[in-house]
Amino acid sequence: MRPLEVDEPTVMGPYRLLGRLGSGGMGRVYLGRSAGGRTVAVKIVHPHFALDEEFRARFRREVEAARRVGGAYTAPVLDADPDAPVPWVATGYAAGPTLTAAVTDSGALADHSVRVLGAGLAEALSAVHGLDLVHRDVKPSNVLLTLDGPLLIDFGIARATDGTASLTATGVSIGSPGYMSPEQILGKGVTGAADVFSLGAVLAYAATGSSPFPGDSSASLLYKVVHEEPELGGLSGELREVVAGCLAKDPSARPSPASLATALAPEGAARQPSRRHQPGRSLRG
Repeated sequence: MRPLEVDEPTVMGPYRLLGRLGSGGMGRVYLGRSAGGRTVAVKIVHPHFALDEEFRARFRREVEAARRVGGAYTAPVLDADPDAPVPWVATGYAAGPTLTAAVTDSGALADHSVRVLGAGLAEALSAVHGLDLVHRDVKPSNVLLTLDGPLLIDFGIARATDGTASLTATGVSIGSPGYMSPEQILGKGVTGAADVFSLGAVLAYAATGSSPFPGDSSASLLYKVVHEEPELGGLSGELREVVAGCLAKDPSARPSPASLATALAPEGAARQPSRRHQPGRSLRG
């Protein structure tokens, strides 16, 4: 967490902001605390989006959709104000590093930890897709590793699959290079299978310490996702087969989240040891 800078807000809605947790294409995320002492993550959209009425309407729909998402592996939406001068949303806060931070600091995860991580995230996607939503930005920095298991966060660009609005109209890049599905890159119809592709890329990163589509520029990354096979490093055996299946170019060839969860953890992710994601205990080596 970074200290607040002089030009950053100290209060948003009923929450006092304590520091900045991160930032992205749509806004910044702060650690906040309610008057009653509850700690939350407050996402505040970038001010220029507040001037776009189409964006506000979409943000309002997305907040309502995110409120419906439940399950043990997603952060719940607790509060929001889409009509504020600068729209914001507050979600439950869970202590733990992002997958990006954990791998950067301690190296790739052990195979067992990758399997449990994948099963938990697949269960989260099952809940999301069951509500006809698509997350659209599953990536290592949107995965928190907590003592109770993985959390999939940031539904800021999730939307109902039957929606017609395009976020590209406001200049927002949907997804992240290297983790976007080929159909997202090509502007084709996006279904839950796009999230499965992204999850496969996340698991490859967790297991090897690098993206399966490495590159020095966004253009290079996007080209590789569409036209080249993934680089799966030292992955082998059943785990390699599962990850490769997720990374199929054809959306219809990818497994469903439910079948993926079963393949990775037949007894269920919640039945696995609680030490599964603790840095220094579950990492490779």
